[in-house]
Amino acid sequence: MVAGECWPTMDLLRSEPMQLVQLIIPVESAYRAISYFGDLGLFQFKDLNAEKSPFQRTYAAQIKRCGEMDRKLRFFKEKITKAGLSPSTRSSGSIDLDLNNLEVKLGELEAELIEINANDEKLQQTHNELLEYKLVLQKAGEFFTSAQSRAAAQQRELEGCHNSEGSIDSPLLLEQEMITEPSNHVRLGYVSGLVPREKSMAFERILFRATRGNVFLKQSVVEQPVNDPVSGEKVEKNVFVVFYSSERAKTKILKICDAFGANRYPFTEDLGKQFQMITEVSVRLSELKTTIDVGLVHRSNLLQTIGCQIEQWNLLVKKEKSIYHTLNMLSMDVTKKCLVAEGWCPISATNEIQNTLRRATNDCNSQIGAIFQVFQTKESPPTYFQTNKFTSAFQEIVDAYGIAKYQEANPGVFTIVTFPFLFAVMFGDWGHGICLLLATLYFIMREKKFSSQKLGDILEMTFGGRYVIMMMALFSIYTGLIYNEFFSVPFELFGPSAYGCRDPSCRDAFTIGLIKVRDTYPFGVDPKWHGTRSELPFLNSLKMKMSILLGVAQMNLGIVLSYFNAKFFGNNINILHQFVPQMIFLNSLFGYLSLLIIVKWCTGSQADLYHVMIYMFLSPTDDLGENQLFFGQKFLQIVLLLLALVAVPWMLFPKPFLLKKQHEERHQGQLYAPLHSSDNTFEMEQHIPHGHEEFEFSEVFVHQLIHTIEFVLGAVSNTASYLRLWALSLAHSELSSVFYDKVLLLAYGFNNVIIHIIGIIVFVFATVGVLLVMETLSAFLHALRLHWVEFQNKFYEGDGELLTEFKGSRILMSCKPVVKVWTLPASDCATAFGPSVPWMLFPKPFLLKKQHEERHQGQSYAPLHSSDNTFEMEQHIPHGHEEFAFSEVFVHQLIHTIEFVLGAVSNTASYLRLWALRFNNVIIHIIGIVVFVFATVGVLLIMETLSAHFDMLYDFTG
Repeated sequence: MVAGECWPTMDLLRSEPMQLVQLIIPVESAYRAISYFGDLGLFQFKDLNAEKSPFQRTYAAQIKRCGEMDRKLRFFKEKITKAGLSPSTRSSGSIDLDLNNLEVKLGELEAELIEINANDEKLQQTHNELLEYKLVLQKAGEFFTSAQSRAAAQQRELEGCHNSEGSIDSPLLLEQEMITEPSNHVRLGYVSGLVPREKSMAFERILFRATRGNVFLKQSVVEQPVNDPVSGEKVEKNVFVVFYSSERAKTKILKICDAFGANRYPFTEDLGKQFQMITEVSVRLSELKTTIDVGLVHRSNLLQTIGCQIEQWNLLVKKEKSIYHTLNMLSMDVTKKCLVAEGWCPISATNEIQNTLRRATNDCNSQIGAIFQVFQTKESPPTYFQTNKFTSAFQEIVDAYGIAKYQEANPGVFTIVTFPFLFAVMFGDWGHGICLLLATLYFIMREKKFSSQKLGDILEMTFGGRYVIMMMALFSIYTGLIYNEFFSVPFELFGPSAYGCRDPSCRDAFTIGLIKVRDTYPFGVDPKWHGTRSELPFLNSLKMKMSILLGVAQMNLGIVLSYFNAKFFGNNINILHQFVPQMIFLNSLFGYLSLLIIVKWCTGSQADLYHVMIYMFLSPTDDLGENQLFFGQKFLQIVLLLLALVAVPWMLFPKPFLLKKQHEERHQGQLYAPLHSSDNTFEMEQHIPHGHEEFEFSEVFVHQLIHTIEFVLGAVSNTASYLRLWALSLAHSELSSVFYDKVLLLAYGFNNVIIHIIGIIVFVFATVGVLLVMETLSAFLHALRLHWVEFQNKFYEGDGELLTEFKGSRILMSCKPVVKVWTLPASDCATAFGPSVPWMLFPKPFLLKKQHEERHQGQSYAPLHSSDNTFEMEQHIPHGHEEFAFSEVFVHQLIHTIEFVLGAVSNTASYLRLWALRFNNVIIHIIGIVVFVFATVGVLLIMETLSAHFDMLYDFTG
């Protein structure tokens, strides 16, 4: 921007000046140049082949090769995980393999591993079959042995009956049976094997029905589950032997066995052969077991070798894939000898990029050098901030709200100080601050070790914000010294207290009263205030007034930054008709309140500031009486009130008319200004159309009306929102005092070591769990809210696009997803600060519908080349013309509006319950509890459930 070129740049206040660059790179050095650009990490490539499919691009074959190698690496990782091993996370230095050698090596390792797995499966299957065969030999042998013993016993019995004299009880056909020749006996065949126990009953019934009862089935239960040879899983089975008398029955039995998955095994009646077969099977099992163990050892060694290098191989493959993916974004020139690239880079990185191109040319021994040329463009550049490991966490806090517009004032500079300071105001205790500091110093001292490890989600988040926590801890120690609280215990660190007992011999100084006996305590709150009857009123007054002063100061800082934004972009309209009236309105009311607080502190006046501010509006001409703090206060209040009233129409009316006049002059040829010298803000982008389109004055006016009402109401609500500093600080102090008095001191009141130890343990766990974890998170979130809403909405638009630079060796395919940021200041701010129910309900659905229609009419398309073709990009930016479900959006907004309105009632009822419990009246207690229960059930249990249901429904359907 021309207006900003004369301004000196700061590290984080303004984003880096960017330039659109074209690179013409010879084909032979293109790969190495892109690889070096990945090491540099300062160039965002534009996709010049957006109209081509992935298969029509130049380097599609190389990406396919990388994908195949990635598949092999996933196969290795799956086998390593299945084997119970863990891939090594230690870096083994640089990787000497190139892509071709790695492809060959991965192919060989995959073939070897597949062969080992196949052999192991075959051996394991054979081993399982032999185990089942051994069981059949043992169980079926028992069948035949018992049958033969019974047959021999019957034979001996028959022979004895034949030799004895006949009797009337002897069988009549015994003689005929005895003389029957053995050749006439029927020989039965048999089939043996194992069948799953769960199928054994059905197996028996089907055999009986299929053969019409002409078979004899004998089963024996196997006590332990056996490994099935086919599936490899442990299955409970029964050994069976089926006797049959015909070949037709045998055929049916075999088919039924196959249908039931019964494994058949051969068997012999000869006891000698049975023993021999059992011996042979046992020997073969022993040999197979040895072979399988050797194979498993070899497979484990191979997987360990792969596991030591798989992470490096994976990084190499991802780097190669990202390089070829980037090369596919380059276009081939007509000579087929050069690749043309376009992209954004910081102006300060020009020399580094040119040196990188020369290095790539020299390393490839190319005779033709790369060409670097800068384009002049009207496109809005991406935003890039040069951060380090300390400032990156604070910048991420700002980026989570929205990416700064190009060269917009960055709140991250001030967040480094204001965020931990506001946190510390709510968390002020130098004992707790020391605990936080020790914890974060542990992370900082071992950051090299932790950065190379995979941590859990919570630990990863804590480690990423270690420097933020360190600053929070340091400021907490500072504010804790001001509050004079060390785990809620005061200390006389900076000298003796200024107060003493009235009578030197008195003992109960807290009830009789204290008098000032020496100079004021030099730093922070006097330790004598703690434990006195007036401690709570004094600290309440101090912290509440301090919260207002800090809030007004930070809001003024935000408005001042809006001035620097307008001055930087050369927008005089915003300076005269936005910055000036906003400063007048805010300081006429709350700046004046801050002045009264300071004057009251300095003079020790007993004036009631509530009365002064209320009657400043209700009766500005009445005498102040005892509430007058200085001479001329009444006249000053009238002037400030008039200025506040004048500031509202000043913000509302001039700007739309001036924008309309500017639009008319531009199209009449009376005012030619470069596009990049105008304020590229929401108003100029939306309300100054391109070409000779008609100026939508009504939209501009409504937009300015919403902003004016938002600021006027926000000045009140935001100032009140800063009172959370007072509330959370008081809550933290009282919780700490309760844990100290009611746990630690109470335990030490007993003459028992065990109770002392239990008290210390409970105190430590309560302090760590509640004060150091839950209170830290609560104060963090409230400080985040104060920065995002109360501070940044005064000047920060946050509708920019982050520079998605190509980083090949740092993150190796860190192709970040481009999520389109939809900014709806009118609707979102109406939802956040809406003064009435219709304002919260109606505008947002219609504005969303209008934006959807404009998007599909081609007015809001983002160039495809501004992102990379990643899977995340396909997820975040929907394809095709989808129908806008207005009814669902309206119902969703209706639920949120009702939830907010009833939530106000519920929250008020919660405070009503606490207020009711202060009275010594059972009826008031019951009324308060009943109101709280009904509000909780009606709002939190019913409306919140409906809200969550519609949120999920809208997310899935919309």
